[in-house]
Amino acid sequence: MQLTLEADYAVRIISVLCSEQGKLDAKTISEKAVVSLRFALKILRKLVSAELVESFKGTQGGYTIKRSPGEINLRQVIEAIEGTYYFSRCLSPDGICNRGMSGVCCYQRAFSEITDMVRERLEAYNFADMTAASRETEGETQLEGKMQ
Repeated sequence: MQLTLEADYAVRIISVLCSEQGKLDAKTISEKAVVSLRFALKILRKLVSAELVESFKGTQGGYTIKRSPGEINLRQVIEAIEGTYYFSRCLSPDGICNRGMSGVCCYQRAFSEITDMVRERLEAYNFADMTAASRETEGETQLEGKMQ
C-alpha cells in the first residue's frame, strides 16, 4: 500500500504553508512543494474545504494555514484528500462484506484494529514537530557540507 500522489502532494503543500510565514500565492506554493500549479490548485481547494487552509481572493490574495502547525496532523491532511481511512473497504459505512454468512467477516476485527492503529499513528505526527525536525536535518546537512 502506498499513499496516493495527491495525498503526498497535500502533505508537501501543508509543509510549505507551515514553514512559511504569511500568505503565499498558489504559484509559489506549487514551486516550493514541487507540484504542478494545476494539481496544487486542486489540492488547495480540498484543503480549504477541510478547513486546514484559508484562501484569500484578490490581488493581495493567497493561502495560509488555518490552524497552528501543532494542530494539524498527517491524518487530517490525508483524509482531507482521500476521505476517512479504512484498512479495508469492508469497514466503511457503505462497505459490504460478502465473506461471512452472519454478515461479519472473520477478518473484520483484525482490519478494524489495523485501521485504528494506523489512524492513531497518523494523528501522532503534527506539522509543528515535523517541520522542526526537517529544519534540524537541513541544518545538520549544511553543517556536514561545510566541514568536508
